[in-house]
Amino acid sequence: MAVRKAKKAKSLAHGRPPVVRKPAASLSSTATRTLIRSHHQLQKAHAAALKRHDQSTAEAVRLQIEKQGGLQSYQQASIKGQSLDRGGDSSKVLMGWLASPEAKQHLGADRLKMLEVGALSKSNSCSRSGLLDVTRIDLHSQDESILQQDFMERPLPSSSDEKFDVISLSLVLNYVPDAIGRGEMLRRTCAFLREFDVECSPGDADAEAVFPCLFLVLPAPCITNSRYLDARRLANIMSALGYRLSKSKLSAKLTYSLWTYNAEAGPSKEKFEKIEVHPGRTRNDFSIILRPEEQG
Repeated sequence: MAVRKAKKAKSLAHGRPPVVRKPAASLSSTATRTLIRSHHQLQKAHAAALKRHDQSTAEAVRLQIEKQGGLQSYQQASIKGQSLDRGGDSSKVLMGWLASPEAKQHLGADRLKMLEVGALSKSNSCSRSGLLDVTRIDLHSQDESILQQDFMERPLPSSSDEKFDVISLSLVLNYVPDAIGRGEMLRRTCAFLREFDVECSPGDADAEAVFPCLFLVLPAPCITNSRYLDARRLANIMSALGYRLSKSKLSAKLTYSLWTYNAEAGPSKEKFEKIEVHPGRTRNDFSIILRPEEQG
């Protein structure tokens, strides 16, 4: 009797979709930072060329930006940089501060209104907290949950109902290509913050109001290794606008700060030009220029 030859079993890979296969490695942390840094430098070079009316250089830089993936690649790298598995969600720091006793005592039944400028995701800590009603905007967003809008072109609020209790500029200000533009962006935040009426006991620092407030996140070298800016000068610039520093944190890569706004305290007519405060060839050129607002 003929022996029936056993049929060779198919491998698991042939019989099922590869659901258990290890996913391809994502962009490394180093590659992510390199891409983001390169994109910032190219955008700065592009803006400088346009300012000089050097169309040839501007076009060459634009092509270089497109060659490395353009804004889409930059956004993907930024999202990876803020992914939870890399601990990059900067809004975790904000929510830690807003959960403090001095902040909690001012939280009512209604959720606070927050404007997140340069939003990358609707799944970060501030969006999942349940404490905030978040409006997300980003000029180049492809996410339907994020309004495609430039903060500097957003219509000014016509009433208090259109203003916010919290504004987030997380790794946004450093993306503005020139120092004057950064100062104007900081000034513009004031128009979007509403007055927050709270009663505090005199001399009780823990009971001081933290709202309305601006959450500002910058790469640490913008503060720690700049020729033209440090923590003291930033505080002076913010004070001229009516802001007071409430919270701050410095990590190896980022500087976080929470600024309480008082409309009665600003703006002043003080001028902050690009002045060297820390000389050194190894320092960067990051700066913020703030000039008195022109009265029309």
